[in-house]
This record gives sequence, structure tokens and C-alpha cells, in this order.
Amino acid sequence: MTCRRSHPCARPDRRDIGLLLLRTGTGAVLAAHGSQKLLGWFGGGGIEGTGAFFESVGYRPGKVNAVLAGLAEAGGGALLALGLATPAAGAAAAGAMAGAAPVHAPNGFFNQGGGFEYPAVLGLVSAALAVTGPGRLSADHALGDALNRPWMAPAALLATGVATAALVASRRRALRDDEA
Repeated sequence: MTCRRSHPCARPDRRDIGLLLLRTGTGAVLAAHGSQKLLGWFGGGGIEGTGAFFESVGYRPGKVNAVLAGLAEAGGGALLALGLATPAAGAAAAGAMAGAAPVHAPNGFFNQGGGFEYPAVLGLVSAALAVTGPGRLSADHALGDALNRPWMAPAALLATGVATAALVASRRRALRDDEA
């Protein structure tokens, strides 16, 4: 009997190994980045320091936004690494990076000048993983893709996109109010 790629008895292939590497690498980076915000690990500011920074760049209230960003990054990253709830995890991480990009945009594109290159890459990879799925070497696959249905990626990305757009618009208003 020959198994089709989508059949449960099919062996993992290059695509699955590539998705595993991409998911675990990106997920680990995001989880570490989020733990800087939430726990102050890896030289991060924790909720207090990150909250003060968020407040200074217009994301208000700062502490609430620090917790939300930290959870989206750390939680989304950990779930991406596991390949669990991949559409929601990828969308959450992509939304956090979409919120970070406007803070870095005045510095141009490249990361060495403080630009938005880094959040753009993490956000695009996260969104791509949400759309593509985790592959067969994942918790989602092991659980029968119960948290990785075809409709979930567009729904999660749409919900995250709307929430992120509202957050960025709120930041823009706060910055305009500060200038006035």
C-alpha cells in the first residue's frame, strides 16, 4: 500500500523536516523575546521596564500592553516550536511583530540602525507558519489537527489583524495627543 502525503501512515519528508526546523527556531527566538518582556530574562526589562518603554512609545497602558505582547511572543513562540495550535500561535506572534514594526519604522529598514527588519522577518515567518501549518512532526499532527483546521488560519490572522490595527491606531492617537 502506498500512502498519500496527507495520510497518517505517510513518513515525514523534507517539507516536514524543514517546517520543524523553521518552527522550532522561530518559536524559540519568539519565546525568548517574550520572556524578556514578561520575566526580565535574557537582559529584558520585565513587565515594569517593558511597560515603561511601551508607555513612552505610545502603547498605553504600558504594563497591559507589555503583558499582551509578552504573552503573544512567548506563548505564540512556544506553541509554534511545539507545532500546537499553529494557526493561532502564528497569528499571535505575527500580530505582536506587526505592533513592534511601527516603533522601529522611523529608523529605516535595517536592524543595525534600529529599523524594522527583525520584527518584519519574525512576523512574516510566523504568519507563513500559520498559513502553511506545522507539518507532520508536530503536536498538531499528533492530535489529529484538532487545533489546525483549514478555516483556523484565515480566522486567526483576520482577528489578529483587526486587533493589531486597532492597537496601532490607538498608539498613533496617543502620540498625536502627546505632540499637542
